Order: sequence, then C-alpha cells, then structure tokens
Amino acid sequence: MTEERDAPEAPLRQLFERQARFALPKAVPEVRHAVREHLGAPCPEVQLCVTELLTNVIKHVGESTPVAVRLFRTPDGRTRLEVTDPDPHAWLIARHPNPDDETGRGLLLLDAVARRWGVWLTPAGKTVWCELSGP
Repeated sequence: MTEERDAPEAPLRQLFERQARFALPKAVPEVRHAVREHLGAPCPEVQLCVTELLTNVIKHVGESTPVAVRLFRTPDGRTRLEVTDPDPHAWLIARHPNPDDETGRGLLLLDAVARRWGVWLTPAGKTVWCELSGP
C-alpha cells in the first residue's frame, strides 16, 4: 500500500535519528547496524527496510545525496522508519521484475514486510516511511 502523503496520526516518540552525511554504499551496513544496536533486539524487518530505502536513494537519486534516517515508536507500539532525501521529484514506483532481473524488488519487499508505507513530499524533498510491528 502506498500513500502520497501520510503524516503521523498521533504524536510519535522519536527513538533514533541519524543524519548520514551522504548516501554511500558503505553507509548502508553502518546505518543497519546502528538501528539494530539502538533497538537492542533482533529487528530483521526494520533492517531490511532501512537497507532498501537507503539503496533506493543511492541508485535513483545518487551517491553522496544527504539523507536522514529516523525511527519512531507509534502510540500503538509500531516502529516507524523514515528516510528523507532532498529530491522531491524522484517518485517511487514498485516494479514487477522478471524472474531473471537482478534488481527491482526493493519496494515489493518493503510492501511485503511493512504494515503500511508511503511517501511524504515537501518542497525541501521527500520522506519515504514505513511502519512495522515491534520490536
């Protein structure tokens, strides 16, 4: 499920924010590790989503793009992940790759593990967010 704009329904408690100086391939495992360390529990779905969203910025907006990664706890206990970049024009489109394609499954994975996800556009850029159960 995608939604063009979906502000949080209620105040969220921020758990983590990391301003990655640049979206670079070497930053992906560093941020994934930081998320795991911060949550203090196994969180493979959250780590998968942060990997896919950061990789999308690198691939579709460009290496060295400034990004911010934030985690929130919703009032009902879900984890909300947000990845913000400065490009308001790079729209996300879920592809339907052929079995032999090596890419194009990131948003399908996000859709499969997240309870819901979407894109929040602003004049300063976009935030791609997803909400997951726990940890």
